[in-house]
Amino acid sequence: MLEQEYRSLQRLMEIADLRQKGIQDTHLLDWNFRVAEDTPYVQMGKRYVNNWQQVKAENLGLLFWGDVGTGKSFLAACIANGLLDQGVSVMMTNFTRILNKLSDLQIKERSQFIATFGKVDLLIIDDLGVERNSEFALEQVYAVIDERYKANLPLIITTNLTPRQMRSVQDVAHARIYSRVLEMCTPILLQGADRRKSISNGKRVLAKQILFPQKEVQPNGKTE
Repeated sequence: MLEQEYRSLQRLMEIADLRQKGIQDTHLLDWNFRVAEDTPYVQMGKRYVNNWQQVKAENLGLLFWGDVGTGKSFLAACIANGLLDQGVSVMMTNFTRILNKLSDLQIKERSQFIATFGKVDLLIIDDLGVERNSEFALEQVYAVIDERYKANLPLIITTNLTPRQMRSVQDVAHARIYSRVLEMCTPILLQGADRRKSISNGKRVLAKQILFPQKEVQPNGKTE
């Protein structure tokens, strides 16, 4: 019994360590299937997690695209947390964070850092296309994508860009990045109301209720 409890505790510690290393934006830890509405997108995300062994073996990547606020990052984080619960190594990050880190490293250290993106079971890159477009930045973005390509492991990307926009770019630097992404990831359009506006409207109503409550009507008809 003690041995079983020890193994369970050890596994929980391993998962906690994977979660700490894999999800660096702490607010993403609260985005999981337990708090998600049961939409077709969420059902698809659950199937991705439940069939992970086949997904990994077949190297099935996904490209979540659509308008702002349709839940692309939320769905990606749900998948990340669902797999982390199983002890699968996941890294969810974005190129702004990656580029900031790379700019502080020496050339040899950069190569070592980029190599880490080919070692986790699932890599999730959030918000592709908002990073700066300098020559250095685009070279590093391609290096990370290419590292994942060579590792032959799944990649999930979220973006506001459409596949048509990605296919029609004219410059070589962007074209080779997007071409590789579309080769690795199946595009999935997420549609629906802007969740951010809905949350904002809900907060606005709540703020009015708390800060500007309706005046109470007294028996004499007067208000106070």
